[in-house]
Amino acid sequence: MLPHNLQLKVRYPIILLRNFNPPQLYNDTQLIVKKLMKKCCRSHHFEWQVLGENIFLLRIPIIPTDVPIEFKRFQFPISLAFTIRINKFQGQTMSVCVIYLSKPCFVHRILYVAYSWMSKPSSLFVLAVDSEHLIVPQD
Repeated sequence: MLPHNLQLKVRYPIILLRNFNPPQLYNDTQLIVKKLMKKCCRSHHFEWQVLGENIFLLRIPIIPTDVPIEFKRFQFPISLAFTIRINKFQGQTMSVCVIYLSKPCFVHRILYVAYSWMSKPSSLFVLAVDSEHLIVPQD
């Protein structure tokens, strides 16, 4: 059984859910956790490695308006990014990429975009579920 609660740890990939200091840190930017730090009970600092530069992020206050009781919580504006949709990752490059094709819809376009991300095309792996549209690497 898969865990229902994923814990944030060092070296985990994450994605930003809000804009911070555009154009460097914007929504959907993928980062890697470098170090977790705890300054006090209400603020945790994160240190990221982006283009050789360390970036620190704090939890931000979130006040929901759709509930009858007013309260405030502090939350990191991030999400774990072990998997990512193709439209969220356009414009970035990767060293290793695995593509899971569950449906044959727009297969050629997806492969074209995926190959354009790669620094080395030999680091791209494709998993196709439909045997009719199976893609086999050529040697």
